[in-house]
Order: sequence, then C-alpha cells, then structure tokens
Amino acid sequence: MKYALVLLLLLAGCEDRYRYHCQDPKHFAEKRCQRPDCLFTQDCPDYLVAPVLEKQIATQATPPASADR
Repeated sequence: MKYALVLLLLLAGCEDRYRYHCQDPKHFAEKRCQRPDCLFTQDCPDYLVAPVLEKQIATQATPPASADR
C-alpha cells in the first residue's frame, strides 16, 4: 500500500513545465511573446522552440529505407 501511495504522489506531480514563459504553446499569442516585446529578453517562441522543431522536421524528412526494391 505504501508503494501505491508513493507512486500516486509521484504521478500527481507530473505536468508540462517550461523553462521560459514564451516556450509554452499556450502563451504564443500573448503580447509579451510577440515581437518587438520579446526581442529584448530574447524569449520569442521562434528562438525557444525552432531548434526542436527543426530536428523533428529533419528526422521526418529523411525517408526510411524501403524494402520493396
């Protein structure tokens, strides 16, 4: 029973957390996350999220080796 309680407490603490406010997709439309306001702090969403998205696109763009040749 102790282990189930500990597991429940650990799972209850799981949630999406972002290091920067504008990194969270819920906040993309806020004024603080739009240019020119975000340029001073350099926390524009395209600065924070673009490298991750580029990696995902690059891995999806490489076609898998097909076996029907």
